[in-house]
Amino acid sequence: MSKLQSLFKDTVIYGMSSIVGRFLNYLLVPLYTAKMSVESGQYGEVTNMYAWTAVLLVVLTFGMETTFFRFADKESGNVSRVFSMTMQVVGVLCALFLAGVFCSIEGLSSLLGYAEHPEFIKMMAVVVALDALQAIPFGLLRFQGRPLKFASLKLLNIFTNIALNLFAFVALPMLAQSSPDIFGRFYSPENQAFYVFFINLVCTSFITLFFIPELRLYRPTGDVRLLGKMLSYSWPLLLLGIAGILNLNADKILYPQLVPGQQGRVELSIYGGSVKVAAIMAMLMQAFRFAYEPFVFGNRDKKDAKELYAQAMKYFIAIALLAFLVVVFYLDLIKYIISPDYWCGLKVVPYIMAAEVFMGIYFNLSFWYKLNDETWWGAVFSTIGCVLLFAVNIIFVPRYGYMACAWASFTSYFVAMLLSYFVGQRRNPIAYDLKAIFGYMLLFVLLYAVGAALPVENIYLRLACNTLLLIVYVAYFVKKDLPINKIPLINRLFKR
Repeated sequence: MSKLQSLFKDTVIYGMSSIVGRFLNYLLVPLYTAKMSVESGQYGEVTNMYAWTAVLLVVLTFGMETTFFRFADKESGNVSRVFSMTMQVVGVLCALFLAGVFCSIEGLSSLLGYAEHPEFIKMMAVVVALDALQAIPFGLLRFQGRPLKFASLKLLNIFTNIALNLFAFVALPMLAQSSPDIFGRFYSPENQAFYVFFINLVCTSFITLFFIPELRLYRPTGDVRLLGKMLSYSWPLLLLGIAGILNLNADKILYPQLVPGQQGRVELSIYGGSVKVAAIMAMLMQAFRFAYEPFVFGNRDKKDAKELYAQAMKYFIAIALLAFLVVVFYLDLIKYIISPDYWCGLKVVPYIMAAEVFMGIYFNLSFWYKLNDETWWGAVFSTIGCVLLFAVNIIFVPRYGYMACAWASFTSYFVAMLLSYFVGQRRNPIAYDLKAIFGYMLLFVLLYAVGAALPVENIYLRLACNTLLLIVYVAYFVKKDLPINKIPLINRLFKR
């Protein structure tokens, strides 16, 4: 139980940087959707560009973040050598990427639909390269068990980003109006997307400076044998990562091609804004992932390792379903993070959150092949899911619009999750507490159905009813798997 408490503690700390940070970024969503009208389609450009950068980040890190954990643990006496080799691989890829982008910027910007704004591509290319390089020092902090510095840097990045956005979107327009000769040249109301990308560049560059102490661990190495082993382990992770990130972002990349012109940008703006409402589930997944990787690799040789993994799965599913209910039951309040013009897209939220839950379970299941050095299995599962996602989008988006994007995400992760479970149980069986897990799922479905069927029009009464339903779920969770007297603070009160 103490090991699970340690996992919970690290998840909370990592979660503070993820959940609190994402929550603070929620403050920017109403700002963006207010400044970038649906009709302008500029938020669609932001959504599309960030989808591209997410995919490129996976390519440039080349699966080396997880590879670093695996080999740093294997070569515990020489972490510096593994860290240095990892940095060299990612550094070379980033240098080649930037050279390719800047040498072909004209053709690239025309191909991607940014012929009038090639500076968008230049700025985000530098951002994604810096993010890829930062991923390895961030991984080192996690390996060394230093979640406080990890969380501090993540939050510093977010606070700086928020401050600069408030200046660009609130203060600068007022300054440009009061002193046009001085500030007017820096403000362009027709090109709001520029400020989003420029601020991202400034913040990412700023955070890089704080990794100077970690980068001192770097020593040039020509260990070809270690490089070969690491690449052999990482390339299936790369395919797995590309397929996984495409499952999250392919719809936003494909949409302008499937629905061309201004209509596509407008619909993508609505979809991109609505997906932000479901981001609480993505925050939970990210926080769990940051803590779970070191936890799994650190406990793999323990006698009770499989029992720990099974318990972690149960708790993860229970908490993920709770988060799902919180968002759905309080959607009447949460929807105000985006402009009312975007509310027509909120119907995608349950599908996106369900896809996030499936993705989290799939990630939890994935360690059977990572621990067995059979990472190619992950590439197979994710590729199958990715093919499904592309197929659903290409076939149904022209007819059903962004709803098809939500259906595609749901389908792809559901299939990948099932494949990983059934194959994993044959190759490395773990006795998951299926009875308890299905108990949570059944209760979740019942409460969700009751909440959806309640014929209550008054918003306050509806929120009150939903709160009671939520209390039922929490009470069941506490009774079954989270005895109150096991919580340290309350336990001390019981002893008194």
